[in-house]
Amino acid sequence: MSKILLTFLLIFIISPLSSQNNLDDLILQLEEEMSKKTAYQEAKELRIKSLKSLLSEKVISPENKYFITNKLIAEYEYFSFNSSLFYIEENLALAKKIGNDFFIKESTLRLAKLLATSGRYDESINLLEEINSSNLSKELLNEYFNIFKRCYSELRTISRVKNITEKYNKLYLTYKDSLNIQIANLNKNSKLYLSTSEQNFRDEGNTIEALKVNAKRLSLAKMGTREYALVTFNRSYMSAEVDGNNLNQKKFLILSAISDIQASIKDNASLANLAVIFFGEGNVDRAHKYINFSFEDAKFYNSKLRFLDISNVLPVISKSYETKNRKQTNKLKKQLIFISLLSLILMVAIFFIIKQNKKINQGKEYLKTANLKLKDLNEKLSFTNNDLKRLYEELSSVDAIKEQYIGTFLNLYSEYIDKLDVYRKTVSKYIITNKTKDLLELSKSKKIIESELKIFYENFDKSFLHIYPNFIENFNDLLKEEERILVKDDDSLTVELRIFALIRLGISNSSKISKILRYSVNTIYNYRVKVRNIAINRDEFEEMVKKIK
Repeated sequence: MSKILLTFLLIFIISPLSSQNNLDDLILQLEEEMSKKTAYQEAKELRIKSLKSLLSEKVISPENKYFITNKLIAEYEYFSFNSSLFYIEENLALAKKIGNDFFIKESTLRLAKLLATSGRYDESINLLEEINSSNLSKELLNEYFNIFKRCYSELRTISRVKNITEKYNKLYLTYKDSLNIQIANLNKNSKLYLSTSEQNFRDEGNTIEALKVNAKRLSLAKMGTREYALVTFNRSYMSAEVDGNNLNQKKFLILSAISDIQASIKDNASLANLAVIFFGEGNVDRAHKYINFSFEDAKFYNSKLRFLDISNVLPVISKSYETKNRKQTNKLKKQLIFISLLSLILMVAIFFIIKQNKKINQGKEYLKTANLKLKDLNEKLSFTNNDLKRLYEELSSVDAIKEQYIGTFLNLYSEYIDKLDVYRKTVSKYIITNKTKDLLELSKSKKIIESELKIFYENFDKSFLHIYPNFIENFNDLLKEEERILVKDDDSLTVELRIFALIRLGISNSSKISKILRYSVNTIYNYRVKVRNIAINRDEFEEMVKKIK
């Protein structure tokens, strides 16, 4: 029994903590998405630009122009009221020009919907009343009843006169019934059927069933769409009714706001409602940040309805934010004055303590001075000896390298003098014996050059590897494992290794390397690029080669 009680206790303790952690993660995700607002808006504007470019084509039929404009309206629908209005009116005029009755009624309903969603209910109703509903298609008739229903739902809410409220409520119920009759034969998973069913349950006060329908809508909706934002927005307030707390309310408002931002929807309410909740909890900074973000969106969209909603809370939140900042500033000033006074008192106290200690320790200081000086001299001497030892080792290493190269150079020089003398004698012999043809063939042959190059490479490789015996191994350590350079002979280098051996010796200019190794500059450059591309650290590769010991 005690174990069961303990389990329940842990569930009650851990569950709220886990929910709060999840909420904190969602808040971080929301604020990250808020920082990407410009990127999402640019993507939206790019899609709009593409559609406008299609409209500007010269060879386009009126019907195609109508369909493309419809797509453009869909992009602008919750992004910019003025642009939506402009293109709907353009399409309406085009529909009348074509003489297509369906197009005319479809565009008129689009205009009525835009006016309704932006809070212009009277204008929307006036437009709807001009439409003859008897010859509307089933799809348009559903939209017709839905817009009427929305207008009267909002009007009954905002009206403060009892008789007028009752009138609007009757009209709402009338169009609600008409819509319910219309959707009875719709697919049970269609958006209109599910959204209408959810609203019906909410009107009846059956929040549990409304939540079930909402869950189905949520499973069909995709994050980053207007549909997802609306479904999660409705779910936030239904969850608050059922749970009795605002954790889930905040969670779904955040998800709704994220979806609005990703879809670049400017006609939104989630973030403003979230700001009001945070303000009520005392989180003024976050509330101020969110309400300003919502205000910028409402201003961009030019939404009469959103401006009205935000204007009720923005001044209160802004004033509280300013008051809080002012209080914090005053608090900081007081703390600064207090710390300054405390510092002054502390400095005076330290001054007297130091003065007393100075008198007490004066004798000890005299005794310590000599020891400290001696210790200091010993340390300096030790450092000097270490520096001298290091310098000696470096000089010895440099001398060894110089001796090696001077010896190799003198030996090569002597050999080349002997070879030049032999070549001179051979030429002289051919001239004396009148073997000019053989002499010409000899001068054309590249065997001597190739032989001399081979000897040069061998001498260079042996001399270099004598000075840097670990060069190949250390060089390969700088390359990716699968790209390491293998050599057939431990005393020889490949072309790539010779190039970077010269770089290690301080010759980094490709022109100089090409002259020494007798390759073209392009060949040297290509080898350098090739090896850099297989290096672990491409950018610092050559600098690291220069440091190989």
